[in-house]
Amino acid sequence: MKAYVFPGQGAQHPGMGKDLYEKFPLAKEMFNKADAILGFGITGLMFDGTQEDLRQTRVTQPAIFIHSVVLAAVLGNRFLPDMVAGHSLGEFSALVAAGALSYEDGLRLVFSRATAMQKACDAEPSTMAAVLGLDDEVVEAACAAAEGIVVPANYNSPGQIVISGSVTGIDSAIKKLQELGAKRAIKLSVGGAFHSPLMEPARAELAIAIEKTPLENPRCPIYQNVNAIPVTDPEEIRKNLVDQLTSPVKWTQTVKNMIADGANIFTEVGPGNVLQGLIKKADSKVETLSAADRL
Repeated sequence: MKAYVFPGQGAQHPGMGKDLYEKFPLAKEMFNKADAILGFGITGLMFDGTQEDLRQTRVTQPAIFIHSVVLAAVLGNRFLPDMVAGHSLGEFSALVAAGALSYEDGLRLVFSRATAMQKACDAEPSTMAAVLGLDDEVVEAACAAAEGIVVPANYNSPGQIVISGSVTGIDSAIKKLQELGAKRAIKLSVGGAFHSPLMEPARAELAIAIEKTPLENPRCPIYQNVNAIPVTDPEEIRKNLVDQLTSPVKWTQTVKNMIADGANIFTEVGPGNVLQGLIKKADSKVETLSAADRL
């Protein structure tokens, strides 16, 4: 069975999408529409901006979303998933590609999400850290015992978790995790504590936007971040999208559940190949592909 997966923040790179724009009329139309909807030239930032330009949350999230959704649209009849999933932001891309959200509504939601998250980051200094080489339970216990706010944010693959919280909390947790034998426990260059209680102001703001946005049944099940199980009901999807902002991304669990349900070919739709690497760490026997290689 075929699973299509969509990356989240961190997959961006200068020049992303320019080849699609130049080669496919549909892509050009969708990129131009994005500029009109957002009211600024995001395509110029994607094609010719610097890494620093693309690191701004309000740019990063819509840029990755646009690239992923355009790539899925260009695949056309070759985009035939039995199931889909997206890592954090990628969940919105997956929903558009699977027909649950329109491109226009999806882009507006993603920009609202990015703006709300940026405001939450600016309101209180916070950060994230990558932890390698420890079992999930050990990391969870260290977070619970740390000073300040710190929680697991991304269960990326076996032995790889990202934690999120206040600067004090992250510093305290890193020290404890290093004592426990982590291969690595290092801060990430991010704007704030995504997928933690510190995103609660953004969650409340996003809930209003999501409630107003039409959602349809997707063409296939979407395995959502908050519970890692297949969902098709629009109201359940809606609730999970809101809860996602303050809940961990259960990517390891998602991949394992998709494989248990029959997925044996995973195609990454978007910039980069980060998800392919994470999937291989979860199960080296499954086949992983890049959608860009199929054009």
